[in-house]
Amino acid sequence: MENDYLIQKKPLNALIIFSLPIIIGNLFQQTYTMADSAIVGRFVSEQALAAVGASYSLTNIFICIAIGGGIGASVVVSRYFGAKEYAKMKQAIFTSFVSFLVISILLGGLGLLISKNILVLLNTPDDILDMAVLYLDIYFLGLPFLFMYNILSSMFNALGRSRIPLYFLIFSSVFNVILDIIMVTTFQMGVAGVAWATLIAQGISAVLSFLVFMKGLKSLNCEHTKVFDKSELAIMAKIALPSILQQSTVSIGMMLVQSVVNSFGSQALAGFSAAMRIESICIVPMTGIGNAMSSYTAQNLGAQKHERVVEGYKVANKMVIVCAVVICLILELFHASIISLFLGDNGTATAIATGRNYLKFIGWFFCLIGFKMTVDGLLRGAGDMKMFTVANLVNLFIRVVLSITLAPKYGIAMVWYAVPIGWLANWIISFLQYRTDKWKTIYAS
Repeated sequence: MENDYLIQKKPLNALIIFSLPIIIGNLFQQTYTMADSAIVGRFVSEQALAAVGASYSLTNIFICIAIGGGIGASVVVSRYFGAKEYAKMKQAIFTSFVSFLVISILLGGLGLLISKNILVLLNTPDDILDMAVLYLDIYFLGLPFLFMYNILSSMFNALGRSRIPLYFLIFSSVFNVILDIIMVTTFQMGVAGVAWATLIAQGISAVLSFLVFMKGLKSLNCEHTKVFDKSELAIMAKIALPSILQQSTVSIGMMLVQSVVNSFGSQALAGFSAAMRIESICIVPMTGIGNAMSSYTAQNLGAQKHERVVEGYKVANKMVIVCAVVICLILELFHASIISLFLGDNGTATAIATGRNYLKFIGWFFCLIGFKMTVDGLLRGAGDMKMFTVANLVNLFIRVVLSITLAPKYGIAMVWYAVPIGWLANWIISFLQYRTDKWKTIYAS
């Protein structure tokens, strides 16, 4: 299982090799969530698309908890891997599995109890409320599978085996889309159909991932470790909790902003939901580079190679610029066609205009979230979490306050005008912290 290219190969090669499978895998993951929206939007109704969209900001919080927790745990595992402390690494892996299984069950149960109340608090339009609740309830039933898969993906990534989660994501994505089509067009299950398709596809992928990971873990010849260790949990929590906050910042902000969008009615919500699905895909390369930077930083600090971290950070920013230029060109040239994939020929003028205007504006600013993700990834990998957390809270605060105060007065466009302002503030704070060089000594201490 040993694969130490993150601390041996040139930074550009190492980051591309590591991040590319993550990016491709996450694109497939976003593709099947996008398929949920596109299929119900075209084959059920615009209200069904709005219902899935109304649920998205809430479901994404739980996804971010799983991803953030997995990243936090993987930083610890990466350090042990880089330092060749395999017994401790194995113990940290088992501890993360047990911890997040319990958390996912508790969160799933809580979600089932309060799903309708949350949607009501978010001012979900009455004409889509029941469909949104149905979608959420099925989603919460599958939460343990979602957590299992994301934690396993993080563990594979921590050990430099990022291709394996990609294979399972491709399988899960294709299977999910096939199930979507069958359940919506053949069995006429509507919103419930796409929710069950996602649960089944994720469940099968999670179980298969677990079997493959455990088989690989047995190849490590090290002493027996405990299944759960409180001290390892405490170490992981110090990184995982801020990481969860960082991963959830956008989603928490969007959930709060969702109440503002909902007040404009289900037609505007449908267009906004379609644009948000596209934005989530555009962010994937930036998130992948940032997550790669976390494992890259952790492994190189574990191996006492500080200068490689600085080199890697510069390379990662160049990768961000390339991705941002490509994304901008695609959105500026094809934003109208992209929105029509969701709404078809029968979409209302309000929905179409909302979606197109969002994409046309936001396409110019993805470099900002890329720079933010890269420096955040470095700080997270180094365990420098204090200012990292502050920066993400500022991002959340700016987006929520500007949307809530300006959108009711000046229109729904204020919701997306606030987005790049929050990204910029986050990047400035994190970058200034990076420049202090404190991250170089935190792991050693």
